[in-house]
Amino acid sequence: MKNYIQAAAWSIIEEGFDPALHQISESIFSLGNGRMGQRANFEETYTGESLSGNYVAGVYYPDKTRVGWWKNGYPEYFAKVLNSCNWMGLQFDLGGTLLDLHTAEVKSFRRELQMQKGYLQRNFVATIPSGSTVEVQSKRFFSMANDEIAALHYQLKATDFSGTLKLQAIVDGDVSNQDSNYDEKFWDEVSKNRTEKGTFLTLRTKKTGFEVITGVKTIVLLNGKPLELKPSEERNKYISEELTAELQAGDVLDIYKIVTNLSSQNYAASELSARAEVVLEAAAEEGFEKLLAAQAEAWELKWEEGDIQIEGDTSAQQAIRFNIFQLNQTYTGKDARLNIGPKGFTGEKYGGSTYWDTEAYCIPFYLSTANQEVAKNLLVYRYKHLDKAIENAQKLGFDKGAALYPMVTMNGEECHNEWEITFEEIHRNGAIAFAIYNYVRYTGDQDYLKQYGLEVLIGIARFWKQRVNWSEDKQQYVMLGVTGPNEYENNINNNWYTNTMAVWCLNYAMEATEIVRGEDPARLAEIINATGLNEAEEFAAWKKISAEMYLPEDKKLGIFLQQDGYLDKEQILVKDLPASQRPINQKWSWDRILRSGFIKQADVLQGMYFLEDQYDLDSLRRNFDFYEARTVHESSLSPCVHSILAAKLNDGARAYEFYLRTARLDLDDYNNDTEDGLHITSMAGTWMSIVEGFAGMRVRNGQLLFRPFLPQEWQSFAFKVGFRGTQFSVTVTAGEITIFNAGDQNSSISIFDEVYQIPTGQTVISYQAAAL
Repeated sequence: MKNYIQAAAWSIIEEGFDPALHQISESIFSLGNGRMGQRANFEETYTGESLSGNYVAGVYYPDKTRVGWWKNGYPEYFAKVLNSCNWMGLQFDLGGTLLDLHTAEVKSFRRELQMQKGYLQRNFVATIPSGSTVEVQSKRFFSMANDEIAALHYQLKATDFSGTLKLQAIVDGDVSNQDSNYDEKFWDEVSKNRTEKGTFLTLRTKKTGFEVITGVKTIVLLNGKPLELKPSEERNKYISEELTAELQAGDVLDIYKIVTNLSSQNYAASELSARAEVVLEAAAEEGFEKLLAAQAEAWELKWEEGDIQIEGDTSAQQAIRFNIFQLNQTYTGKDARLNIGPKGFTGEKYGGSTYWDTEAYCIPFYLSTANQEVAKNLLVYRYKHLDKAIENAQKLGFDKGAALYPMVTMNGEECHNEWEITFEEIHRNGAIAFAIYNYVRYTGDQDYLKQYGLEVLIGIARFWKQRVNWSEDKQQYVMLGVTGPNEYENNINNNWYTNTMAVWCLNYAMEATEIVRGEDPARLAEIINATGLNEAEEFAAWKKISAEMYLPEDKKLGIFLQQDGYLDKEQILVKDLPASQRPINQKWSWDRILRSGFIKQADVLQGMYFLEDQYDLDSLRRNFDFYEARTVHESSLSPCVHSILAAKLNDGARAYEFYLRTARLDLDDYNNDTEDGLHITSMAGTWMSIVEGFAGMRVRNGQLLFRPFLPQEWQSFAFKVGFRGTQFSVTVTAGEITIFNAGDQNSSISIFDEVYQIPTGQTVISYQAAAL
């Protein structure tokens, strides 16, 4: 665990430059706007260790799968969001010596991610090897007001340098992905040109044929007076401008780069060049300061909808805002073709593709903090991939419309290249079905089932029906050869979570059918015709499986068994595991991990979180105490579920401990992997830990319910949620919950088990939290 980020309510601050932490900081200080984003690489030359990263949403390459032993059904490729054109490059030659913090003596250094207004700022003073000292201030942002625009202001003061400056302003598309399976470069050049409106470079992805144009307008001022840039070096996928100037000590050089990135996803390839000129010219006319002001206004609206305020704990306050900030930078919901990659715009790991994380963790955040259409678009994304999910199942031998959604995807095709994930971690179907239920429960939008959801649920139910088999030995249905959410187990039989979610899916598909029948019989007839659903025959089979599914348990311990044979493992607790052995995924062989009883993330507890109404508190407590003691939390998705469940059990100490771990997972580099990129999807779990955990928010019978308690470390916390057209502001203090109804009608809300009428305006309700 690292501890170098300074605590501040609205900022992420790094004081002093440590090259050993640089790649971690490149992840933490990343920027984006839902359409494109960038790691916090330096603008000027840096020859030290760095992971360069510029990304355009939805643009990917099908990197050929690389395995030692090919198996039937294996995905042919692993889709990867590509490292794209680096538009911000600046090279400073000061009297024959390059400005490079890897070779310079860094006198002072400060990097700040200003989250309230949405920009990254960096200041440093450095002495280059020739002995001259310069002072630099830079500021850049990706516009939330116009997601086709980014901008940079870089100011260099020649503190004691007098001599010749040679400046190059670079647009570099000759980039590669660090995780390329065959060391390929994935871009070809289409064109490049330089006009009075800017410098333009158009690239095309190999195989997929996406075209992206990067347009950059660079303006340079010396002591406030403009300097002329001239064409410089040109080579394949690379174009630059340059100037030479004589500097005197104290001179100030200001460089502005206004940038647009446009892709053929949104414009015809033939229109890209003309459109880029129009967008760039309009942005350049506005200028950096006006664009920055618009950015601040856009972020003000975001924070108005989704901020969480914590009084009395700056570290916790900083962390939740950081998580909310990164979520909003990653996905805005404007485009139903896009989804939320586990790393967002902060790194290459996991390919930038879609996982089940979206449905399990992100949907609740966007349901409560954004327009209903934002969460709906995430579900429509899966509906549009239903045919591909059916095709994926067919590749594995399933038929009759069975749908297996991919573990990893860009376009609906499975593209994960690990056998135990691709073929075994089929529980992802359960998360996708549950997200439909969660959306309908929260919004009351039954029309979604008619328009989209029921067809998906039928395909998933058909998969589960075919995936189980009858055990003569157990006289029950079983499910063999799976991997549950705990990926430290592979090829196991009867994972309790997977079996339980399969039963739930079968029942919900039948329930949803009846809902649609009641709402719109004609639409149901259309769905039956489109899917070929044989209600009598298929429902009978689903009911039988649901009633006779084997769900492993140990009655002596009073727990559900993670899978068959789990108790045969050596039962060592995490508290007895030496710190030197952790994280085990970096210290142990895979064989040793698989033979151990250690758990990567919530597995049984994930199911008890989803389906909490089916289990009483005593059952939850027994399972929580048993499994948490064996969980190493080496998945970013683990601490938030444990925090929510600990809060439900009134275990304040552990709820707060897990909250801090999930909230500061990347800021403090808990799992020693932040350098690869941030854990974007798990950041939604941080929000859930507060709203569903400490506030105890649930939806019951079409109404909001709260079961609040205040962590001892906090004086209060407050948040806003949108629910069925009304926004509620909620503040929790010791013994009181204040709810402000911003709507124009009274609402009914439950506090613990008592229903209150909440009129328009503010209502203060006293509560008595259960003893901790």
